[in-house]
Amino acid sequence: MTTLDRLAATIESRKSADPDSSWTARLLARGPEKCAEKFGEEAVEAIIAAVRNDRENLTCEAADVIYHLLVMLAARDIPLADVMAELDRRSGTSGIDEKAGR
Repeated sequence: MTTLDRLAATIESRKSADPDSSWTARLLARGPEKCAEKFGEEAVEAIIAAVRNDRENLTCEAADVIYHLLVMLAARDIPLADVMAELDRRSGTSGIDEKAGR
């Protein structure tokens, strides 16, 4: 099991946790819209770190982005496996060709 798989499983398990005892449960309890908003905030922080060429901060913010992406997906009941299957489907296809096929 990969780190992403473990994290996704932990997030999924927090759906039924007490929001007072888990940050993930608290985010999920606030609804998919709040989870999406938080993902956006973290993405902006990662962008700022990248623009500033702040490697250490970008590494931390990238971890936050991945975590909050997984929370947002969980809030909409989209398993990580579905995203990975989509990436597998795109593998070996030019990004230009893939975009043109949409």
